[in-house]
Amino acid sequence: MKDTTLFQQPLIETLIDHPYIEDFLTSFGLIVKPGEESLAAYLDSLDPDTLEDLGIAEEQLRQSLDDFLTGMMAMSDPMEKVESLTIIGGHNKSGHPENLELILKPGEIICIVGPTGSGKSRLLADIEWVAQGDTPTKRKILINGQVPDSKWRFSTEYKLVAQLSQNMNFVMDLSADEFIRMHAESRLVTNPEEIVTQILQQANELAGEQFAPDTPVTSLSGGQSRALMIADMAILSKSPIALIDEIENAGIDRKKALDLLVQEEKIILMATHDPILALMGDRRLVIKNGGIDKIIESSQAERKNLVTLEKLDNKLLALRNRIRTGDTLENI
Repeated sequence: MKDTTLFQQPLIETLIDHPYIEDFLTSFGLIVKPGEESLAAYLDSLDPDTLEDLGIAEEQLRQSLDDFLTGMMAMSDPMEKVESLTIIGGHNKSGHPENLELILKPGEIICIVGPTGSGKSRLLADIEWVAQGDTPTKRKILINGQVPDSKWRFSTEYKLVAQLSQNMNFVMDLSADEFIRMHAESRLVTNPEEIVTQILQQANELAGEQFAPDTPVTSLSGGQSRALMIADMAILSKSPIALIDEIENAGIDRKKALDLLVQEEKIILMATHDPILALMGDRRLVIKNGGIDKIIESSQAERKNLVTLEKLDNKLLALRNRIRTGDTLENI
């Protein structure tokens, strides 16, 4: 550890700022009594025979603690701000060049459209892996106009993309509150109570049906679980890019979900077949034969059509709600 302050200041102060250190030490069966002595003095005072009884050597404990603190400090470091992401074209499955240089910026909504098997997933994988001409498409991804640092490719702490897929299954027996709180604490946020409350509130605004904080995540409906994860992605995730796969099937307020992600300055990549969502995007990437075949800027004429489509969609939603509540559709 390069940060010697952690080892030299009074242990009681260290544990207030870094409570996970006490958890680490007690996990080995050690007793921690915070006082004016430093962490270094505490480690020096440990009895070798006691450590042997606990099944760990002093050198091994110090090395494990050092590795643990290095990892935790990396998690708490602020992530480099992504001002832009550039896609430099490669080629499609037939070897024809894409001939493009596409710059994406925070707050943009980019829709990815194309038939099944066209190559949408390959494009998303190239972005997530920060490809450097070393994937089948030979595309290159730049961050802030530069060849990215290797941390974006290989570090688990610098995840470029936060992804929400169509299929989600929770396996942990936790309440919604506990689930989000665990994520907040793992991110070392300084105000977990506030963050958890904010995420749950936002999730309930997105969900078609409200749920309580103590609702088990395994009991959430598909729409509720996706609403929870979108709120978590927007507010808690450090990843600058939000990737959403077919949000039209999520059973949530789509416009509110996108507005929330834009508000948090995410670059939004959205694979969709929904014409309403496609027209909400700033641009559409049309994928054919494994390559980006066309880039369509959303026009004013399309925006006008979006108003009409939203009215139709709201009418269909009202009819669905009538069916759900046991009403008939004799008069529509």
